[in-house]
Amino acid sequence: MLNITQSQRLQQKLTPSQVQYLKLLQLPIIALEQRTKQELEENPLLEEDLETEEVQEEIPELREMLSDKEEEERGESAETIEPVAESTDMDDPVGQEIAEHEEDEHTWEDFAEEDDGCNQRTWYDRDDDRDYPTPANVSLKEHLIQQVHLLELEQRLIFLAEEIIWNVDEDGYLRRHLGEILHDVNHEHDTGITVEEAEKVLTKIQRLDPPGFAARNLRECLLVQVEVAEDHSTARIIAKKILQDCFDHFQKKHFEKIQQELHIDEGLLRKAIEYITRLNPKPGEGTFTPELNQVIPDFSVTREKDELIITLNDHGIPPLRLSKRYMEMYRQRRKDPETRRFIKQKMDSAKWFIQAISQRRQTMLAVMHAIVEKQRDWFENGPGYLKPLIYRDIADVIRMDISTISRTVNRKYVQTEWGVYELRYFFSEGIPTANGIEVSNTEVKNLIKRIIEEENPKKPLSDEAITAKLRERGFDIARRTVAKYREALGIPVSRLRVRF
Repeated sequence: MLNITQSQRLQQKLTPSQVQYLKLLQLPIIALEQRTKQELEENPLLEEDLETEEVQEEIPELREMLSDKEEEERGESAETIEPVAESTDMDDPVGQEIAEHEEDEHTWEDFAEEDDGCNQRTWYDRDDDRDYPTPANVSLKEHLIQQVHLLELEQRLIFLAEEIIWNVDEDGYLRRHLGEILHDVNHEHDTGITVEEAEKVLTKIQRLDPPGFAARNLRECLLVQVEVAEDHSTARIIAKKILQDCFDHFQKKHFEKIQQELHIDEGLLRKAIEYITRLNPKPGEGTFTPELNQVIPDFSVTREKDELIITLNDHGIPPLRLSKRYMEMYRQRRKDPETRRFIKQKMDSAKWFIQAISQRRQTMLAVMHAIVEKQRDWFENGPGYLKPLIYRDIADVIRMDISTISRTVNRKYVQTEWGVYELRYFFSEGIPTANGIEVSNTEVKNLIKRIIEEENPKKPLSDEAITAKLRERGFDIARRTVAKYREALGIPVSRLRVRF
């Protein structure tokens, strides 16, 4: 039997303009520049305002098309702004149809997995940059393929070598099984390469420059580098034996067992270990060009006397406005509904983009001002003065949602007189001290790092010993907390920190 019931529930919806704002808010400056360029290319209604005037002063007609509600709420955040009401000529059936379409709303789930476009190529619109052409750079994989073509290999084996190189990850390791690559090449090129031939091709690739590239594990990577070395020193010979026969002991730093199995004294062992530590465990790293590996700060904070000056790095974002030519075309084509529909849709998209850029700027500056105010001691005195701070503290100050603070902070950087820091660096939990003052756990982590750096390398400190040293300095922290912070810093346990 069917029953008809009524229920009432609250559900948060996002308008298209709010979605646009949130998508732009989470972009770092480089990605935002690229996104702006893309929007200028795709939307004919959007153009650069070369006269740097406000859109409504430059285009009086736009004022008539914006509702009073949109005028009042322009520039507010997504948490406080109501859905923007787009005005429409009620005598225009095309306008009515588009207005109905504009009422479509998006849920948070619709927005959650949107691509922010950060992987696209960076666009610069700065006078200093566009005067100079970008030099051509050969990637590491292209460099290796060039070397492959210098080898005396049959064309069918070159096909396999190229496929192997393109399957190597960014660290320089071949994670994919060689048999799978061989199967793909034989199927695509009908080459009939055997497993033995494939192994020989892989061996040749591993001995190109840099050696160890395309190794399948760390042991193979280091062993190749030792084998291709030209010196005939005792340290190299012992290092090769360690990697071949005692690699498990080497990883666990069981040096006494290595001495027993290889029948060598401590002096020879020390020289062999030093030889191995000079090898490159990640032959694929260090191949980024400066252009690709550059951090562009989104903010800069400078000090003038007793005042901290905050600047948003958005000079690469040109002033934007609606196209006068298309606005005039919209008014004149009253008997051409298809053209008017196209222009109206593009016009709305352009208005949302301009509004989102403005809102993003206001939110970014508001969050940065709140961070500087909360962490003023750090900005004035440098590392060592960081205070506990959470997203909720900033959200309460600027009256925005925590999710907005998270989007604003994520992947954003600030240039200070103490260096370039990610905004997330300024957020951390508090650790109580003996005198009752809370200190940022970031500072405690830095202290743990300094204690470990100053330890005796032959007798590293255990977590219990580090805990005791912290308590001597007024930090009553549990051993498991020390272990958690040490792991977060990427520092191994004491047994694996033994050095000669």
